[in-house]
Amino acid sequence: MDSSFSQRASARRRDEMTLRRLDSLVPTLMAEHGIDCWVLTSREYADDAVVMTMLPDEWFSSRRRSILVFFHSTSGDVERFSVARYETNGFFPIAWDPATEPDQWRALGALISERDPATIAVNVSDDFAHGDGLTHSEHEALIGSLGPDLSSRVVSADPLTVNWLETRLPEERDTMSSACRAAHGLLRRALSSEVIEAGSTSTEDVTWWLRDRVSEMGSVVWFQPMVSVQRAGAGRGSFAGKPEQTVIEPGDLVHIDFGLVWDGLCTDQQQHGYVLNTGEKHVPGWMNEALEKANRLQDILTSEFAVGRTGNEVLRASLAVAGDEGLTGKIYTHPIGFQGHGAGPTIGLWDNQEHVAGSGERKLRASTAWSIELMAEVPTGWGDQELAIMLEEDAWFDGTGVDYLDGRQTAIWEIG
Repeated sequence: MDSSFSQRASARRRDEMTLRRLDSLVPTLMAEHGIDCWVLTSREYADDAVVMTMLPDEWFSSRRRSILVFFHSTSGDVERFSVARYETNGFFPIAWDPATEPDQWRALGALISERDPATIAVNVSDDFAHGDGLTHSEHEALIGSLGPDLSSRVVSADPLTVNWLETRLPEERDTMSSACRAAHGLLRRALSSEVIEAGSTSTEDVTWWLRDRVSEMGSVVWFQPMVSVQRAGAGRGSFAGKPEQTVIEPGDLVHIDFGLVWDGLCTDQQQHGYVLNTGEKHVPGWMNEALEKANRLQDILTSEFAVGRTGNEVLRASLAVAGDEGLTGKIYTHPIGFQGHGAGPTIGLWDNQEHVAGSGERKLRASTAWSIELMAEVPTGWGDQELAIMLEEDAWFDGTGVDYLDGRQTAIWEIG
């Protein structure tokens, strides 16, 4: 995004992409999982995360109650409707006339009963909050509207919701690559003397500089940028807490975790910059060697990606190879897309490097985007102190290999 960025143009791009996804992806997924009917119901202020990825850009909420219904036919076609009070710009033709049937739930029951589907999928999930958007009261009302016979056919839409959210169309790769370029540009500026003046600039100053620049671009961040430092003689912070505000000094290794939202898709990246100390002209060699080890851990991880492998299988295989090579670190990689921490297979957690129940047992699929997130722990030039090189870069898995959407950091940025 730049000074010529247009919210109207962005909304048009998002709407075109949403319609392409509805037209092409939903029929494929319903056929794959043998689902005849998919019902999504969402109320304003308790919006279902999946519903919000299917509505026009100008919809900022579900507006009262919006019920979306998909019917999959034996011919492979999918019809979609809304049982709702407001038009959705043609995305979902309205199948409810309040003047004829004032009761919204009764209208839904009649619509489904007429089609008599064998399976009715609803958004409940044990493993993913993304796919668990059917609230308790909505679930009770929905089951009541179906009656005993139809309600006995209700199943979890978990595979549909997860695959809908994690699968990217080929055209979305360009959007995500542009987003990564924009985020990389801001990271490069943030990790430079344009922003950081040693002895004066604090980590919080860098955080809010990023927030301001993203706002000027017409975008938003999806989490508060986190800026921290590692320095000789000081211990590392914990993943569980926010880094303390620190004035950045010469000799500090500065780390930033940053993600923005671009045309409805998220980025998530972590990079490092080093503040040159007195008399230094370049980043110390041992520090870039540490980064090389983290890059190697990235390579090991991405080489283990394969369609049909679970996240836990990829984690175990990657850690085994890393151990054989004498690399120490942690892997905590996740899908990315509509949400920063997207639905799909989890490959490790920072506090669980053995077996992630539920999401870790999900299988990798092609046409998915990932945040390759990990940490290499390496010796330093600071005596017995250990350095953590925490990297995160967004990548695309096409089913055969993993490619970074806008490259990755292979040298620590010099600040000074």
